[in-house]
Amino acid sequence: MTNETKTGKAASAGLTRRSLLKTGAAAVGAVAGSGAITGFPTIWAQNPITLRQFGTGVSNINAIAEKCKADLGITLEMTATDSDAAAQRAVTQPKSYDIADIEYWILKKVYAAGVIQPMDVKKLKYFDKVVPLFITGKLKPDSVIAQGTAPHTVGFVEKPGDKKFAKEPTQWFTMMPTIYNADTLGIRPDLVGRDISSWADILDPAFKGKTSILNIPSIGIMDAAMIMEASGKIKYGDKGNMTKAEIDKTIDFLIETKKAGQFRAFWKSFDESVNLMASGEVVIQSMWSPAVAAVRSKGIACKYQPLKEGYRAWGGGLGLASHLKGAELDAAYEYINWYTSGWVGAYLNRQGYYSACMDTAKAHMSPDEWGYWIEGKAAQGDIVSPEGKVMEKAGAVRDGGSFEDRMGKVACWNSVMDEDRYMVRRWNEFIAA
Repeated sequence: MTNETKTGKAASAGLTRRSLLKTGAAAVGAVAGSGAITGFPTIWAQNPITLRQFGTGVSNINAIAEKCKADLGITLEMTATDSDAAAQRAVTQPKSYDIADIEYWILKKVYAAGVIQPMDVKKLKYFDKVVPLFITGKLKPDSVIAQGTAPHTVGFVEKPGDKKFAKEPTQWFTMMPTIYNADTLGIRPDLVGRDISSWADILDPAFKGKTSILNIPSIGIMDAAMIMEASGKIKYGDKGNMTKAEIDKTIDFLIETKKAGQFRAFWKSFDESVNLMASGEVVIQSMWSPAVAAVRSKGIACKYQPLKEGYRAWGGGLGLASHLKGAELDAAYEYINWYTSGWVGAYLNRQGYYSACMDTAKAHMSPDEWGYWIEGKAAQGDIVSPEGKVMEKAGAVRDGGSFEDRMGKVACWNSVMDEDRYMVRRWNEFIAA
C-alpha cells in the first residue's frame, strides 16, 4: 500500500525548534560523531534535538513519536501525506525534512536528485536482522524475484554521491527498510455472494458499479496489471516495466471498463477505502490490510482475499536527508537504530503490516500475537490492535495465512517504469475519462 492512514500532523511535544541548542552542540557533535557515546538518551535529553519526518500515513504515527521522545529524548515532528505528494516533497523541498519515510518505488524518483544520503551499514545496529527480501530480493533461497521495483534493486549504491543503484549489496544502504506488506483485494463476503479467487473477479458484471481501485498511478497500474493478466487480456513482458504499447492496452481497457460503469470510485486515502466498503457502496476493491481491519472493527464482515495469481507488494523505509551532518546525523542514526530495535516493529506487525527486522519485533510480541500475525496460527485469545481494541476473537486465522505464505506469493512490487511519465499521463486520462 502505499498507503496512508489518518494521522495528519503528529507529535511534536517538547522542543519544536529544529536546531540543536547551540550551547555545547558542537562538542556533543564531535563526541557523538566519534562513536564514543553510547548513552544517547541522556545526551539528547541534555541537548534537545528535533528530527522532522514526513511520509505516508501508514507509519507516521503519533504513538511512535511519543515512544521515541520517552526512550531517546528526541522530538519527532511528523507530517503525513499521500504517496505522490511524498515523492514531490522529497525532491522539491529537501531542506524541509530530516527523515524521509518513503516507499521504495519513490526512491527511483528521488535518489537521482541527490536529496537523500546513503547510510553506512556499519552504523546500522540491526542491519544483519533485515529480512533478505530487502537485501537479495528473495524471501527464501529458492524464491522467484517478483516483477516491479523490488526494494533490493534500489537498496544500495557503490559509494556516497552515486546517483545510480548498485547491482549487488554494498556498505552503502539507500534506506533502512521498516514496513512492507502483501496487498490484495478486499471483499465484503456477505455481499459478493460467491467465492472470490482471482484478480479478474473485480470485472464480474455482477459487481457492476460496486468495485473500486486506488488512484495512485504507480500502485494502481500494478493492480490493473494483475487484473488484466488474470483475465487473459494481456501477457506482459514485465508488469513492472511496461512498454508504451502495453501501457496503452492497459489504460484503454480501464477507460472502456470505467465507461461501462464497472467502477464505483477511485480512492486515494485509507479513509475513503474504509467508507466505501463499510457503507456497502463497494463490495470488492483494492485495499490495504489496516483498512480491512478498520471495517471489521465496525462489526462489518470484510476479508483480505488471497488470490491465485498472488499479491502486489510494497515496502517503505527511512531515508536520511542529504543535509544532515554532525550531531543531527548521529541523532538520525540513533533514531533509526531505535526504530528497528523491536518496539515499533511489533506495533507495525499488530496493524497487519510486517517489520523489516522480524527477530527484534518478535521479542516485543506475545507468543499468541506472533502465532496469529506471523505464523498463520489460530488465535488462542483475543487479538488486539496497538491501541488495545479487540480486532479478532479466539480461533481466528489471519487472511492469507503466515508471513511466508503471503510474502512468498508476491507477483509484483509497486513500480516506477522506464515509461513512467507516459504511464502517469495515460493514467490521468483514465481518471478524467
